[in-house]
Amino acid sequence: MTTPPPAQGVRLDFYTVPAHIRTALESWLGSPIISVESQASGFSPGVAARLRTADNRGLFVKIAGPTPNPDVPEFHRREHRVTAALPPHAPVPRLLWTLDENDWVVLAFEEIDGHQPAQPWRDDELTRVVDAMVELADALTPSPLTDIIPASEKIEADICGYRMLRDNTPPGLDAWSLRHLDALAELEDSAKSAVAGDTLLHFDVRADNMLLTPEKVWFVDWPHACVGAAWVDILFFAPSVKMQSGPTPEDLIMRHPAVQNADPTAITAAVCAMAGFFTHRALQPPPPGLPTLRAFQAAQGVVAREWLAQRTGWT
Repeated sequence: MTTPPPAQGVRLDFYTVPAHIRTALESWLGSPIISVESQASGFSPGVAARLRTADNRGLFVKIAGPTPNPDVPEFHRREHRVTAALPPHAPVPRLLWTLDENDWVVLAFEEIDGHQPAQPWRDDELTRVVDAMVELADALTPSPLTDIIPASEKIEADICGYRMLRDNTPPGLDAWSLRHLDALAELEDSAKSAVAGDTLLHFDVRADNMLLTPEKVWFVDWPHACVGAAWVDILFFAPSVKMQSGPTPEDLIMRHPAVQNADPTAITAAVCAMAGFFTHRALQPPPPGLPTLRAFQAAQGVVAREWLAQRTGWT
């Protein structure tokens, strides 16, 4: 069994954050911070840590600044806008406090005493996660946010990698994609209309973006949220599950009722866009502070292309 690449960014030490930012956090807490436990898993470079205060309160904080990746503060701002607007019944940790000052952004969330799913995937945990994704889609339909980007626009702007590969084909592109590049670019273009809908989507569901407790599955890290068809999240989740020794993407997605009721041609178009995204991004230089991201994307790209070849019959 091949070990999948880890989902890890470069974590900043909490005590390297400017003193005035840490002081503002402690002032809001009203109690000194006495312990910091950095959380290794997850892709955002910056601080991701569980904190404990002198009066024995716990919370989870994410802090990003101008280094090592200057794009991350904007991701945290997006996550702030999303999580602050989510309904209280959504299985998402409550946002308790934020600070946005001098290129530093702090998000403080309630602490969830949970764990990430076991790797390789266990079927009982995967069943819990799929059931929770169905409930999440129900809870967020219609979208509680009205001023958020549609999935169709995100697909057009960020996801359609085969179009970019066709227009500028780099060395190292796999033989299957190269052979079918024009047809792939045409097929993924139809994904823009295929993913339309009124559900608020997480748009980045993976094992490292959830926590399991005995009672609930919690979904964390929401900077990529958008509005689209209720089946999109399970579709984009599927390659990572297979990469991490779970079931095939086709088997997984058919566990979701929204997929069972969807147009199969829309599903295929979205799979094509996703495969194009992973294929294109895996060939780019690694972003600052994310040394394992391209390998993680490349492994998902292998799964997505095999899945797409099966759905299209393009050998």
